[in-house]
Amino acid sequence: MGDPYDVAVVGAGTGGYATALRAAQLGRRVALIERDERLGGTCLIRGCIPAKALLRSAEVMDTVSRASEWGVKAAGEPDWSAIRRFEDGIVDKNVKGLTGLVKTRGIDVVRGSARLLPGPALEVDGRRIEAADVVLATGSFPRLLPGTEVSDHVLTSDEALWLDRIPESAIVIGAGAVGLEFASMYRSFGADVTVIEALPRLAPLEDEEVSKEIARAYRKRGITTAAGALVRSIVDTGEAAEVTYEVGEASTSVTADICLIAVGRGPVTDGLGLEEAGVTLTEKGYVAVDDLLRTTADHVWAVGDAASTPLQLAHVSFDEGYAVAERIAGEDVPPIEYVNVPKVTYCTPEMASVGLTEAQARERGIEIETAKLDFRGIGKANIVGEGGFVKVVAVANGGPVLGVHMIGPHVTDLIAEAMLITNWEATALEAAAMHHPHPTLSEGVGEAMLKLAGKPLPSA
Repeated sequence: MGDPYDVAVVGAGTGGYATALRAAQLGRRVALIERDERLGGTCLIRGCIPAKALLRSAEVMDTVSRASEWGVKAAGEPDWSAIRRFEDGIVDKNVKGLTGLVKTRGIDVVRGSARLLPGPALEVDGRRIEAADVVLATGSFPRLLPGTEVSDHVLTSDEALWLDRIPESAIVIGAGAVGLEFASMYRSFGADVTVIEALPRLAPLEDEEVSKEIARAYRKRGITTAAGALVRSIVDTGEAAEVTYEVGEASTSVTADICLIAVGRGPVTDGLGLEEAGVTLTEKGYVAVDDLLRTTADHVWAVGDAASTPLQLAHVSFDEGYAVAERIAGEDVPPIEYVNVPKVTYCTPEMASVGLTEAQARERGIEIETAKLDFRGIGKANIVGEGGFVKVVAVANGGPVLGVHMIGPHVTDLIAEAMLITNWEATALEAAAMHHPHPTLSEGVGEAMLKLAGKPLPSA
């Protein structure tokens, strides 16, 4: 084997490749272990990137369907084979770019399944790899409900991304980001859609007013929703999926072409020899880490979906990977403040948020004030033809902004400004002093800040 590596990273998804690339950039000799044929992990191959490619096609379909609103005569229908070629092309382009970058940085890619050994070291299909530090970035898998399994008509997001047809109808179980995005996409392509959520509201992690607005928007789009629903059975009849659920004492059965189970993701930690090597796992199987992402084994770290951190998001994995690489190199990197990490959902309408919700702030005993700006008061939003709102939560009496919550056109892009505002603890008055070009959707953020600062424009 020769000299040991400085850093060995298990998993070439977002967290893994971020760690490897940054460590190599800092002059470390790096091995990147991956069992899949291609680099990229869930995000690039079977998650964020292919899903957003499909959602882009759905967005174009929505625009064509609404073309007459902008004075354009247009008609069209989705060509699934062409949509799939577009999806494949986007994935291939991203994977090739990553593969080339890894090669350019001089990172050794080791193919195979890894097992952690004390030391630390790794065994990869019978080959021993020594390393001064090991980083676990093994990712996650889509969970199923107890007693269910994947079949022709019962799917997880993994199978749904590469389905050979557009379903005529779909039942989506789970109204988090994944479930809402697939439900939105299926509806854009003409499917009859039912969304079932166990918790009391759709988008349960978002501010309650955002949840109410997405429920209203989905009803307007013709999507049936049921919150506070307990799924009693999921049956693949051989021709369709049949789901029975209860809301209160009322029982309902619905049949559709497919049933997509989108109830969250679990960590890939089984069979890796972690506990034998001194790495503690949580009750749910995540790798236990401290606020610097160190495990209970010396010189073993964990990042991304497999780590016991609060958010399973690609951009969180990326930031965690960068931070660990820099800590290994001896840099002093502060812990990530997860409450100030932006969350985005690419359904129609889009949702985005950062910081505390109104309820979370009140639960912490903080005296707050809020303001809400209706997008219909913004010229560009009316041109785009979408409504929604920007809601700001701040400490009372001119204190810093604690959270920003948005639903509406392109808010997944607008949230970047809100992230800076909350992370820099700016007040609404300070944020309102920043210039927002006209006419743009960004004015929604600026006018919401003006409103909270006590200087609302007539449109606010």
